[in-house]
Amino acid sequence: MTALSPQARTRALDTMGDGRELDVVVVGGGVVGAGAALDAVTRGLTVGLLEARDWASGTSSRSSKLIHGGLRYLEMLDFALVREALRERGLLLQRLAPHLVRPVAFLYPLKHHAWERVYAGAGVMLYDTLSLSSGSARGLPRHRHLTRRGALRAAPGLRKDSLIGALRYYDAQVDDARFTEFLVRTAASYGAHVASRAAVTGFVREGDRIAGVRVLDEEGGREIEVRARQVINATGVWTDDTQALVGERGQFHVRASKGIHLVVPRDRIRSTTGLILRTETSVLFVIPWGRHWIIGTTDTDWRLDKAHPAATRKDIDYLLEHVNRVLVTPVTREDVQGVYAGLRPLLSGESELTSKLSREHVVGSPSPGLVVVAGASSPRIG
Repeated sequence: MTALSPQARTRALDTMGDGRELDVVVVGGGVVGAGAALDAVTRGLTVGLLEARDWASGTSSRSSKLIHGGLRYLEMLDFALVREALRERGLLLQRLAPHLVRPVAFLYPLKHHAWERVYAGAGVMLYDTLSLSSGSARGLPRHRHLTRRGALRAAPGLRKDSLIGALRYYDAQVDDARFTEFLVRTAASYGAHVASRAAVTGFVREGDRIAGVRVLDEEGGREIEVRARQVINATGVWTDDTQALVGERGQFHVRASKGIHLVVPRDRIRSTTGLILRTETSVLFVIPWGRHWIIGTTDTDWRLDKAHPAATRKDIDYLLEHVNRVLVTPVTREDVQGVYAGLRPLLSGESELTSKLSREHVVGSPSPGLVVVAGASSPRIG
């Protein structure tokens, strides 16, 4: 495996800045940028990949660590989105990254007799069916209906009066930052020139065409010019900021939606499986993660510093309140060992609620020589 060492970084910057023209330079070292660089270099193109901070330092290290099909989007009748995400989940589980992506079980408590079991059961059955039709169900057990007794055996920490039964289904989870770093390493092993701590400060123009980028080496302080036939802007929530360097109005805009997660010790919630709970506006996950649980997430607008999203007292109280509705022993603030916040890059629309904005990504070319990938990440890491 190619080392992402200081020496390799220096060599990459030297090569990119020596005046030769690359086929593609990708701006943004999250999962989308790293994936684009890997795709391009394995097609035989000469590729550069630039990241202003560290690999996956933004959204791609602050997710719920899930590779999922978006079960709740079935309720919005967005079948195409769910099927696409399930196909990608299957590829990751079976072929692309079985060493990083693994199955994880979730329990969905049922609170109402008959109609909810039929309604929710039909949704999970459709989820499994779409997974099968996309060839991605292999390796994941099918969902099961559980009685209240069966559900409490799997999750004895649940209050008896919080459910009349449950559904158990499977998705997948991943170490999001490690996954992104593996994409970068793999791209480098195929010959891509990759450099973190290399901030794009402007674009190189030849007439109306974008012909490259100007880069500041944040470690050495030098400035270089990287020329390329095609520049890809894959900067996530920083898409609009990067587009502003072009000096032209972008054809679409990205809005940052903040999601926070609480990290609590595994012994604070007695369960052998993860949990998925309904809230007034969305869903809440309790996800097993080593010796801890990850509880999340929220979905609120964020207009402050994109590099440092922060959880508020209100955010933390929201998660604790909702998870404690179903637990015998409540989780308290003293139990919380860590809190992290990430920003989803959502395409801005007419809705004021970030939970209503599109989770899909779009690809556009606002200027000759420049491609923008904006919106939610793909594969769907949640």
